[in-house]
Amino acid sequence: MRTYGGALAFFAAAGLAPLLVGDAFLRDSLVLILIWGSAAGAWNIAGGYAGQISLGHSAFFGLGAYAAALCGVRWNISPWWGLLIGGALASAAGMVIGFLSNRLRGPYFVIATIAVSQVLLLGASRWRGFTAGSEGIPVPFRPGFWSLGIADKRIWVWIVLALALVVYLAQVYLERSRRGLQLAAVREDEDAALSLGVAARRLKVVAIAVSAAFSAVCGALWAQYVGFVDPLYVFSVDLSLRFALAAIIGGLGTALGLGSHLIGLYLILYGIALIVMVRYAPQGLVGWLRGR
Repeated sequence: MRTYGGALAFFAAAGLAPLLVGDAFLRDSLVLILIWGSAAGAWNIAGGYAGQISLGHSAFFGLGAYAAALCGVRWNISPWWGLLIGGALASAAGMVIGFLSNRLRGPYFVIATIAVSQVLLLGASRWRGFTAGSEGIPVPFRPGFWSLGIADKRIWVWIVLALALVVYLAQVYLERSRRGLQLAAVREDEDAALSLGVAARRLKVVAIAVSAAFSAVCGALWAQYVGFVDPLYVFSVDLSLRFALAAIIGGLGTALGLGSHLIGLYLILYGIALIVMVRYAPQGLVGWLRGR
């Protein structure tokens, strides 16, 4: 309970909040906080646990968003199928990226991930016949749970809370399991891990694929909730930075991180917080609290 008490309290409070708070703005903020927190947790699987720092995770988020939106707009099928399709596409893309860039480390891997997101941004912006180009795609509102046309924000809170819980449990598994310990060894010293027989490259590819799949699910739910997909936003480097900074400030390689929904101001706050954290608490908030 000492280890997971904070997480249990957070998830319990988030689950009860829609019943206790009637303000639509606060419910909307909670939905977005949980989505961004889940996306940061998904990034943390690759960046925190596997040590694969990515600034192109918006590529996977955008794939999920477009998959869910296009399923409804082009083929008139449920966005739940789009969620699965987007997750599968992003996972496959993550495996390809992980395999091709497996030998890249440090800034070279970061540059490779940025390049992928920008290629997808250009493709989505120019392919007007399919994605409507830079004009974006409005997601039609079709009432019903199967079509994710849900007006009640309480239901949305519980849907994204379930996603956040799954992402959290995946990170807890990495903290407690043999595979997670092997991944930590790869993150700390890949050459030493390889010399001990750890399948470092395979583990990194799997970590990126899982991280990509979760990011795509976040993108799919975000697209259905917001009702519009814009390539300049969902494939932007700024969005990838939001995921990375949230995980870094919350604590790399820790399951209970940080999500935020502050328009414009969040960049200033993140910048100040990042400077303070690097100077006084390099292990992140969770690591700082554990030390005390």
